[in-house]
Amino acid sequence: MVQQRVTTPFGARSTAEEVIAGVDLTRRRAIVTGGAAGLGYETARALASAGAEVTIAARRPDAASEAAERIAAETGNELVHPAVMDLADLDSVARFASAWTGPLHILVNNAGIMATPEQRTPQGRELQFATNHLGHFALTVRLFEALKAAHGARVVVVSSVGHVNGPVRFDDPDFTSEPYDPWLAYAQSKTANILFAVEASRRWAEDEIAVNALNPGRIWGTGLGRHIQAPPASFDPSGTTGVSVKTVEQGAATSVLLAASPLVEGVTGLYFEDAQQAEPFTPGVRRGVADYALDPGNARRLWELSVRYTGVDG
Repeated sequence: MVQQRVTTPFGARSTAEEVIAGVDLTRRRAIVTGGAAGLGYETARALASAGAEVTIAARRPDAASEAAERIAAETGNELVHPAVMDLADLDSVARFASAWTGPLHILVNNAGIMATPEQRTPQGRELQFATNHLGHFALTVRLFEALKAAHGARVVVVSSVGHVNGPVRFDDPDFTSEPYDPWLAYAQSKTANILFAVEASRRWAEDEIAVNALNPGRIWGTGLGRHIQAPPASFDPSGTTGVSVKTVEQGAATSVLLAASPLVEGVTGLYFEDAQQAEPFTPGVRRGVADYALDPGNARRLWELSVRYTGVDG
């Protein structure tokens, strides 16, 4: 039986504020990685505006504290907390997760880096794969009991249309055998984000944990693009042939939808864009989701690789 595609009244130009309108998150607890700026900040602000207790996890303590203070002032919600975590440092991830107590209702795996020069973690892992996927894998798995205790938790994984540029390189994820390519490394990490959602949703369905991935759209001007000098030629402001350029408020809308909206209650293991379940990718059009990013076999294989690389299982 063909599953009906999930759609909502929202679209590419909807904002996080519009999506969260009327939603009550009182007594819900949320974590937003990379919540000190850009999409993460807007996502955290929207969740706080609906009454959620929000923890902003960021590498720099001053940035996390400043963001928490600003969001508290803007929303009138004093339950906004800063926390320090470096996703590229598995020890930092472990410290953050071990300090968490009580249930966790919403986890937004938002932080990420893009097209960086070749760099490696102390464990020898390629930095984009380590930050965008492995760190979030370790964090989410370590927080499994907290998510389970929420009885209806949601995990939101921010991917990218860039995943269509390449699958996970299972035989050489760290580019040790072939020359490093920053865009192929980025694509791999973003494909891994989707595959993680596919496998986690399968493993945790009976635990009432929904896990979905998304493409926020292209938001030019955030810190994510610090390593590129200008928007790629494929940027399409009209949205007719590719993913349109959005404001930060519009870019955060799909994250907020998956994190909080009753419209997607019970939805899990899917990939969204523009507040809708994405259509299959069509070559030449930078929209949709690639088959390899939803493949259950690839998802299981990635999980096994991630356990080996992080030492965290669940």
